[in-house]
Amino acid sequence: MAVVPSDHDIIHALGEDLPVGLWIARAPGGEQVYTNRTFGEIMGVGTVPAQVGGYSIPYGIFRRDGRRYPEAEMPFVRALEERRVVMVDDITIHRPDGTRVDVRAFARPVGDPITHVIIAFFDITREVEAEKAQKESERRLQAAQKLEAIGTLAGGIAHDFNNLIFGIKLIVGDLAMHEPDENKRKALQLIDDITERSAALTKSLLAFARRGRHQGEPVVLDDVVQSMTEMLRRTLVGVNVEFDLAAGRSAVIGEMTQLEQVVLNLVVNARDAVQAKGGRVVIRTALREASNQVCLEVIDDGPGIPYDLRDRVFDPYFSTKTKGADRGTGLGLATVFGIAKSYGGTCEVDAGLAPAGATVRVVFPLAAREGRSIIPRERVAPRKGAGTVLVVDDDPVVRRAVAGTLVSLGYTPIEAESGPDALAIVRDQRPVLSAVLLDLAMPGMSGKATYVALKELDAVVPVVLMSGYTHTAEVQEILDLGVKAFLPKPYSVDSLATVLASLCELTGS
Repeated sequence: MAVVPSDHDIIHALGEDLPVGLWIARAPGGEQVYTNRTFGEIMGVGTVPAQVGGYSIPYGIFRRDGRRYPEAEMPFVRALEERRVVMVDDITIHRPDGTRVDVRAFARPVGDPITHVIIAFFDITREVEAEKAQKESERRLQAAQKLEAIGTLAGGIAHDFNNLIFGIKLIVGDLAMHEPDENKRKALQLIDDITERSAALTKSLLAFARRGRHQGEPVVLDDVVQSMTEMLRRTLVGVNVEFDLAAGRSAVIGEMTQLEQVVLNLVVNARDAVQAKGGRVVIRTALREASNQVCLEVIDDGPGIPYDLRDRVFDPYFSTKTKGADRGTGLGLATVFGIAKSYGGTCEVDAGLAPAGATVRVVFPLAAREGRSIIPRERVAPRKGAGTVLVVDDDPVVRRAVAGTLVSLGYTPIEAESGPDALAIVRDQRPVLSAVLLDLAMPGMSGKATYVALKELDAVVPVVLMSGYTHTAEVQEILDLGVKAFLPKPYSVDSLATVLASLCELTGS
């Protein structure tokens, strides 16, 4: 004889197959009456009876931020108090196996007076993850836009400031050439050293602004660090510093001065993190064979960087040192980030020396496994020459400084404040030029457009490109058109003299 299922059996069977978690309890005590299979799957448990002390503990009910969900705000309690259907979607279930699931719950009171509460649980983990990803994408976009805006401002300020430094540097170099008094020459050399330090600051801003992808050349990273050993030890006075250089002769693409700046900024950041004397800083390099990368790490045993701040440490003007004489500018790590990115590298932060500390890691693409050794820079006496040189620059300070230096070197300068002005001089006056010193960034007619037009008027005259920016793709593009040399501002009198002398020898002027 066939058994006719009861209404209860039918309802139970339907409930088991629903893709929604069901939980039914008596009111007002909350004694569990029924849960279906989906509920157990969502919670990651079997049928768990309600326990004294609430539901958040046996079922692992938490808020999204990780706090235990308050019993007074549970869907069951709210449905009883508000006597209506309530919805909550800020619940995260911490399952016993360690996994987590985000849920949305609808609680419905039954009867009048209320005898039961039915709660339907929906797994919205994918929805929550998609929302998080969308918010993260928006955050990154806003951060990128902020960086771009600040970078543009910083780049413009740095470029103008660089021109002023350049003018001072050339004038000081010119005065030193003719100064017989040794003490005064030392004073002028001190001023020149100050301009070099100021130029390093503008390079930091320009690197942060990321004005194009830098070209650079193969440089052995271990050589960069070794050349800075004494300076780094002076920077880390009172700190135990260790060098672990294991990259060997591996080379990266970069400019020597910018790579030095990366190392110095990381070391200063580590020094500031080590608050008490006797702290420890490790400067480490390594070759990552599998990924063809060269890694630079600076590790400290300071208090470390909180996990929630690690994504912000490379933001400009963000600093954990906000008070006192040691207040940070927030540009050190932002500069490192900009330089690394410009050479196709990456920056990251993780835990450092136990039990605390931080590691800042910069990874560069490997350029060559056997790079050339760095040749120590030697001071070369200015080489004088003769001939007429056209100086094209929109900044009057730069023009006058360059022109004055050219006179001291034996050349006759002609000044042009713009591209059209330079073209008019060449076309109308037709001077016999030994060289043209051409600025890259000029309003109106750019350095590139001016160069192309100049070559149409005088295909023979050698052109030297000048720029406050370093060797970027834009610079390389103009060099590929036939520009003979590139002088990054602020260059020295020696550099200018050497380049001009070489060009004059090639042209026979």
